[in-house]
Amino acid sequence: MKNKLSFGIILFSFVSAFAQITKEDITKEIKPLTEKVKTLQSENNKLKTEISSINSKLATVNLKLETLDQKVQSNASDIQNTNSELNGKITSSETTTNHKFTQVDNSLSNNSLWSIIGILGAIIVSGFVYWLVSKRQTIDKTDVEAQISKTTKTLEEEGVKLDTKLTEVLETQLKLIQEERAKTPANKSEEIDHSLALKVADEIVRINKNLSNMDTSTKGLKQLSASVKRIEDTFAANGYDMPEILNKPFDSRVKMVANMVEDENLGKGIEIITKIIKPQVNYKGVLIQSAQVEVSVGQ
Repeated sequence: MKNKLSFGIILFSFVSAFAQITKEDITKEIKPLTEKVKTLQSENNKLKTEISSINSKLATVNLKLETLDQKVQSNASDIQNTNSELNGKITSSETTTNHKFTQVDNSLSNNSLWSIIGILGAIIVSGFVYWLVSKRQTIDKTDVEAQISKTTKTLEEEGVKLDTKLTEVLETQLKLIQEERAKTPANKSEEIDHSLALKVADEIVRINKNLSNMDTSTKGLKQLSASVKRIEDTFAANGYDMPEILNKPFDSRVKMVANMVEDENLGKGIEIITKIIKPQVNYKGVLIQSAQVEVSVGQ
C-alpha cells in the first residue's frame, strides 16, 4: 500500500512538470525542424530533377551507342565484301598478268633471233655510213686546206711582187736624194728632211719580217731579198743605219718605247726584245728616231 502511494506521488509530480510546458515552447522547438524538413524536400526535388536529366542524357547516349554499333557492324560488313571483291580482282589480275607474260616470253623467244639480226644490221649500216661521212669530211677538209694553201701562196707571191716594186721605187728615191745632197755645197747649212729615210726604215723592217715567215719556195722570194739588200746598202750610203736589236736583251738605259709582255717560257728577270714596231734610226751616228718595241719578260 505504501509502495502504491509512492508511485502515485511520483506520477503526479511528472504530470505536473509536463503540464508546465507551454504551447509556445513546443512551437519554438518544432519550427526549426519544419524548416529543415522544407530544405530537405527542396534539395530532394533538385536531386530528383538532376537524376531525371541524367537519366535522359543516359538514354540519349545509349541511343547513340546503339546507332554507332549498327554503323560499325555495317562498315565491317562492307569491308568484308570489299575484301572479297579485291581478292577476286587480284586473283583475276594475276591470272591475266601471267598469261601476258607467257605471251611476251613466247614472242621474245620467236623474235629474239630476228631482233639480234636487225640490231647487228643497224650497227653495220651505221658504221658504214659513218665511215662514208668521215671519208667525205676528210676529203672536203683536204680540199679546203689545199685551196687555202694555194690561195695563201698566191697572195704571198703577189705581195712579193708588190714589195719588190716598192723597194725599187724607194731605192730610186734614195739615190735621187743622195745625188741632190752631193750637189749641195759642204759649207751650206740647212735642215735635212729625214721623212723618206724613216719611211724606208719602216718598210725594210716590215719586208724582212714577212721574208722570215714565208716559205723559201715562194716565187720571187730571192728577187725580193736581193732588192731589200740593195736598198739597205743605199740606205747606209746616205748616212743612215738601224742598229740590230731584235732578239737582243732589253736595256732600259737605251732610249726607246717598250711594251712589256709576260712570257712564262723565259727565266725570271730575263727581258728580251721580241718585236720591233718602229726601228731605231741613226743619221751619221745621231739618233733621229727612237725604237718602239715589244719586250718579253720572264716570270
